[in-house]
Amino acid sequence: MIHFPDPREIRGDIVAVGDDLSSETLIDAYRRGIFPWPMEGISLPWFCPRKRGVLFFQKLHLSRSLTRARRQSLLRFTIDEAFPSVIAECAAQTRPDQDGTWIDERVLEAYCKLHRDGVTHSVEAWEGSELVGGIYGVDAAGSFAGESMFFRRPNASKLALLHLTEHLQARGLEWMDVQVMTPHMKALGAQIVRREAFLDLLASTQKRGLRLFDRSD
Repeated sequence: MIHFPDPREIRGDIVAVGDDLSSETLIDAYRRGIFPWPMEGISLPWFCPRKRGVLFFQKLHLSRSLTRARRQSLLRFTIDEAFPSVIAECAAQTRPDQDGTWIDERVLEAYCKLHRDGVTHSVEAWEGSELVGGIYGVDAAGSFAGESMFFRRPNASKLALLHLTEHLQARGLEWMDVQVMTPHMKALGAQIVRREAFLDLLASTQKRGLRLFDRSD
């Protein structure tokens, strides 16, 4: 198991390095606001960015087109019905701004194990019986870290995200960690929070002891 330093004491975004994706290490990392980001050819780096992407649900911005798509959508949404398929689709998704994917076989195996342990969760978007979109992330002791999304129909991943935010709000959560800001998340209203403020927010949220998911969800 990796013994992580206090991210506040680290100057850069990478706070540790080590090829350990055991459940114990992953759970400890996320509870500290740290996450792995595999990079080809080097030992596994663990990040706690100095500038963190956070989506506060009260500041969620829905464009007119997304609002219309949501109103007209016939998609069906579920929670934790197809986690292995969602993370596999996220790994296979083509991303123009990235060279390949960080979700390799070891990540797939590790996060699927966490799902069986009730730590990672997914939202699925269905068109009939076909999985057409989804998002997955990590329950970090009552806070939530969104990891990746995919879509096979227009707006399917965005609508899955909206379903997730509504679920988390219903459980008392007011924000979601999106880790690194992207144009997509910025358009939805996410904002940059400095690391110290994020870690304070994370700690205060975890103290609330929120139960975000049940096996029956």
